[in-house]
Amino acid sequence: MDRPLDIVVVAACPFPYPRGTPIRILRTAEALLDRGHRVRVVTYHLGKGAADDRLTIRRLAHGLGYRKASPGPSIAKLVALDPQLAWTLRSELARAPADVVYAHHFEGVLVALAARRGLRSCPPVIFDVHTLLASELPSYLGYLPTGPVRRLALLFDRTLPRRADHVTTVTERIRDKLIGELGLPAERVSTVPNGVEVDHFASVPPAGPLDQARPPRILFTGNPAPYQRLDLLLDAFAKLARRHPSAELVLSLDGDTASLRSRIAALGLTERVDLRPAVPFAELPALLAEADVAANPRTDADGTPVKLLNYMAAGRPIVSFAGAAPGVVHGETALLCPDGDTDCFAEALLRLIEDRQLAARLGAAARAQVDRTARWSRAAESLERIMRGLVAPSPG
Repeated sequence: MDRPLDIVVVAACPFPYPRGTPIRILRTAEALLDRGHRVRVVTYHLGKGAADDRLTIRRLAHGLGYRKASPGPSIAKLVALDPQLAWTLRSELARAPADVVYAHHFEGVLVALAARRGLRSCPPVIFDVHTLLASELPSYLGYLPTGPVRRLALLFDRTLPRRADHVTTVTERIRDKLIGELGLPAERVSTVPNGVEVDHFASVPPAGPLDQARPPRILFTGNPAPYQRLDLLLDAFAKLARRHPSAELVLSLDGDTASLRSRIAALGLTERVDLRPAVPFAELPALLAEADVAANPRTDADGTPVKLLNYMAAGRPIVSFAGAAPGVVHGETALLCPDGDTDCFAEALLRLIEDRQLAARLGAAARAQVDRTARWSRAAESLERIMRGLVAPSPG
C-alpha cells in the first residue's frame, strides 16, 4: 500500500476566504486529507471563515499592517508579504521536509521557487494555474497602458510554468494555451478541474414558475473587482429594466461598493438594484434559492469561475458571456452571449424570466453536469496520482 504523502501548500492570499483561489486551496486540501495525506498550508496572516481542524496552518509572523483582502497583485504584497512568505515556507521545509510543494497561482509559485533554492532537500514544486496572467493582470492595472501590461503578463505566463516540476490547470483551455501558444511540453501539464460542493446545494429547489408575490430576481454573487465586469451587467440590466416593469438585480458582494453605487445611481437603477453584503457559504444555498436567473458577466476567464459552479450546483438558469464559461454549452446548460454584447445579455435575461420551462431545463442540466464531473474527491484523486509520479519511491 502506498504511504501517505506530506504535502505543503503555498497560499499567497488570505486563507481561508470565500472566493475562487482560496476556495480551491481549501477544498483540495480537505480532499487530500480525506485520502489520508498530511497537508500543511503556508499562507498570509489574513483569513475569513473556518478551516478544517486537520490542516496545519503556518501564517506570516507579521502582517506589517497589511489588512486588504481584495484579490489581485499589489506592490505591498510583492514587497512586504511575499518575501516574508518565502522565508516562512523555507523555514517550514527546513524544519520538516515535504514530499511535494503545491503552489497556487503566480505569487505562490514565485514564493515556492525562491524558498527551495539552496535547501538540502528540495521537494518538487507543482504550480497550480487558476488563470493566465494575460487574462487578468490588465484589469488590475487599468491605470497603466494595456499593451506593456499584457506583454509583462505574457512573459510571466511563458517563463514561470517552465520552472515548476509539473503544472496543473483548472481547465483544458488553460492547458491548451500553455502547450500550444506558450510551448510547455504536454507531459508536464495536467488538468485538474475545480470541484463544487454539490450536496451543499441539494436543498435548493429546481427552477420553476415565478413567485408572483415578488419581482423576478437576477442574482450575481462575488466581489466587485474590475475583471468581474459588473459594468456590463449593469448596462445589460438597464436595458432589461426598460423592457420589464419589475425585474430586480441582486448583487451579493464582498468588497468596497462605493464606486458601484455611483454607477447604479447614474443609470437610474437605485430602486431596481439590491446591493447586499456577501453571505457566508452556509447561507449561499438560501440566497441562490431566491434567484430566478443567475448572471456571470465576466468576459475573459481561462479558469472556471467558482460562482458559475455554485450556480450550476444550485440548478439556477444562467446567463453568461462565452469567454468566462468553459465547459458550458449554449442552450444546454446556460444561455451564452458574445463577450461584451449587453444587448444579447439583456435579451437572454428576459428570455429566462419569461420562458420558465427553458429556465427549468437549463438549470436541471447544469446541476446534472456538475454532479457528474465536479466533485472535489475526483480532483484530489488526480492530484495524488500526479504527486506520486513526482515523488521518488522510499528506499527498500
